[in-house]
Amino acid sequence: MVSVIASSVRKGNVLEKDGKLYVILKAESIHPGKGTPVTQIEMRRIGDGVKVNERYKTTDAVERAFVEERKYGYLYQDGEHFVFMEPETFEQLTVDADVVGESAPYLQEGMEVFLSIYNGTAVAIDIPQRVTLEVVETEPVVKGQTASNSFKPALLSNGVRTTVPGHINAGTRVVVMTADGAYVERAKD
Repeated sequence: MVSVIASSVRKGNVLEKDGKLYVILKAESIHPGKGTPVTQIEMRRIGDGVKVNERYKTTDAVERAFVEERKYGYLYQDGEHFVFMEPETFEQLTVDADVVGESAPYLQEGMEVFLSIYNGTAVAIDIPQRVTLEVVETEPVVKGQTASNSFKPALLSNGVRTTVPGHINAGTRVVVMTADGAYVERAKD
């Protein structure tokens, strides 16, 4: 364990609090106009999956646990579990759905991810920031809106709904952010 200041904590880090381990789901530093800056941390207890929200002064010390980050390739989903493979030893690792969480729709076969391993168990996943997906369904362009910077709803091949510019049609491959599913650009392939 090592003490770090609360403002340096990031998503995927593992903290120790009251003898229990927590994985960080979201960490946000808030700097109000008046008053003390604080860091709002949403975390999940590794032992039982209970979610906890904590607020610390940005300079408060928190205990960060050492976890091993290793690169894995995503293979497939098996019911409530996801199976990953270590590229050098070909060792397979099964990860629970609650660890993968909101990243699940963006996992693609063969995708390289980083898994945080603590005592042989995956406690957090870090997937690429952007993925390329196909637009499966979208509304047709409304005449007169082609010149404006308007967006329309679209359904992606992974089942996620997002908004895309008017010139994007069904069948077009687009790049989206994995954090929120936001459209970035048309895929260059």
